[in-house]
Amino acid sequence: MITRSVMRSAFSGTVALATGLLVLLPAPPPAAADSRTDPVAQAPGLPEATVATIAPAAPAASVAPVARAGSARSSPSPAASGSPAAASVAATVDRSVLYRSGTQARPKRGTPVPPSDLSALSWLVADARTGDVLAADNAHLQLPPASTLKTLFAVTALPRLPERAQHTVAESELEDIGDGSSLVGIDAGLSYRVADLWRGVFLSSGNDAVRVLAEMNGGWDATVSQMQKKAKLLGAVDTHVVSPDGYDAHGQVSSAYDLAVFGRTGLASPEFVRYSSTRDAEFPGDGYNFGIENTNRLLTGEDGVEPYPGLIGVKNGYTSDAGYTLVAAARRGGRTLLVTVMNPQWGGSQAVYEEARTLLDWGFKAAGRVTPVGSLQLPPPPAPPRLAAPAGPGPGPIVKALRTAPVALAAQPATVKGDRTASVSGTGAVSRTESGPGYVLPVAFTGAAGLGALGLILVRRSIRRRTDERTTSEPVG
Repeated sequence: MITRSVMRSAFSGTVALATGLLVLLPAPPPAAADSRTDPVAQAPGLPEATVATIAPAAPAASVAPVARAGSARSSPSPAASGSPAAASVAATVDRSVLYRSGTQARPKRGTPVPPSDLSALSWLVADARTGDVLAADNAHLQLPPASTLKTLFAVTALPRLPERAQHTVAESELEDIGDGSSLVGIDAGLSYRVADLWRGVFLSSGNDAVRVLAEMNGGWDATVSQMQKKAKLLGAVDTHVVSPDGYDAHGQVSSAYDLAVFGRTGLASPEFVRYSSTRDAEFPGDGYNFGIENTNRLLTGEDGVEPYPGLIGVKNGYTSDAGYTLVAAARRGGRTLLVTVMNPQWGGSQAVYEEARTLLDWGFKAAGRVTPVGSLQLPPPPAPPRLAAPAGPGPGPIVKALRTAPVALAAQPATVKGDRTASVSGTGAVSRTESGPGYVLPVAFTGAAGLGALGLILVRRSIRRRTDERTTSEPVG
């Protein structure tokens, strides 16, 4: 009877002690989240993926604009400069720098300053992998984009339309094409593959191909809405879409910054890179194929323009309102640079290519030797506010007892087994580093079992002693 009581007490104590220790054990830490927030994935246009961290901006006075002799430019809209989505920048850079008029650059000692003899109303040079803006001039000045707006059309509609899909063109789809538009030569009643239509967009800058693809994408108005939403999602708030093909339309504008964002986003798509870097191709006609050639002279070397080594694309354009515009990307020595040039004021049709060449040459010399003045990358979302832990029931009696354990017990040295370290602090709280096999519960059970066994031995000795005394006190014979 006594033995059973002692055994029951020992077992109960063991369970209680183990439960208390289990309560004190911290939960395993959650798995670390993926820190790669850059929307631009590894693709043929980019040498490698990037992990970007954007720190708080430095004071505006830390950035000194490079003076440009003889340049008188209109300033961008002050209202636009208040948008944090479009003013995302690299670490330690004032978020408002790219909204300033004039050339903005921060070359380090011994680094050449950006070219000062460019006539474009707006331009920008950026590292396509990191999104760092190396230099810019009136980056957020809103201007008509011409066919460079097709970059936004492509990054919006390319993922939505399977390349092998076929479409028979209706007469109504070719209506309302603007006078003087560039065309690839689509005929109503013929069936075209989506891949052929995209070649018509990128190589011939065909507004007829854009019309057909937009119809396949849900219609003209739906495509306009999708492009506008895509621009806002990418932080390109200078852009207002009216005509997806870039044809001059009232209120249709973009900026060197936004066009660079669209070009960088496109470089993450292998299809986008493949189309934009294609020099020539065959296009289906009525019973025969005919050749088409890319209108980007910096890629093809046509009309006396020397092709640029390592050029990837991206898109050129021209309208009477926009003048000549160009988004170009080139790769050299494992680095991909992206430039935007909008509306050179002199030099004719070749100027946009030659000014882009000058900016690319400077960018490859200056890359890694300048402090970025901005970023094409969105800033990280703000951290959620810390919430106070909800009030709950207080600690149980076992936890309280362990927290108030004597100092003699609390001073036990840490025990290391495998990868896990456990110790008892001066307040009696148990701390441990979680990364290996556990030992706290086995020790607790072993100690409790030892105490139970010791009690059992003492009880048995007491019983035996009483039995011997009774035997000795009884009369003999």
